Amino acid sequence: MLAAFAVAAFAAGKAARPAPISAAGSSLVASFRQQSVTVDAPFKRFTGSIQYDPARPADTRATLQVDMNSLDVGDEDSDAEVRGAAWFDSAHYPQAQFRSASIKPVDAHRFEATGDLTIKGRTRQITVDVSVQSAGRGYAYDGSFELSRRDFSIGDPSWDTVLDDHVRVRFHLLADGG
Repeated sequence: MLAAFAVAAFAAGKAARPAPISAAGSSLVASFRQQSVTVDAPFKRFTGSIQYDPARPADTRATLQVDMNSLDVGDEDSDAEVRGAAWFDSAHYPQAQFRSASIKPVDAHRFEATGDLTIKGRTRQITVDVSVQSAGRGYAYDGSFELSRRDFSIGDPSWDTVLDDHVRVRFHLLADGG
């Protein structure tokens, strides 16, 4: 259910210096279907940085670390269950991470970021479509991606008839422009 963890993150900071992602105003949400009902579960704690220069978007670099204990599915018992060994095993894997490897500009306000997403000790390469807009002194980065719980060994197989394998991770990240 995470990941994202992702996820995903992308670009800010003029020149060549990374800008920290601002917790205020940023969001990271995992959406999944349980018994045909969509559940939106936010991650409450994540950090990272984005290095972005609109004149050189291909040089963008981003990292995002997600506290796997911070997923809020709306119920304390369920939150505790998700932290357990069958799900996130957050006692052994307290963070998920995304680290960009390459950026492909699509147009003036969009790019594709490819990088490594690591959840529960398993790393998969993902590509995320990201839009970027000016926001105050920096930039806002919006996007989403889908991941497979099975790819990251998240969840006991007995849940497969109740919980979809695919999880959509949406993000809205704010970072100063440097």
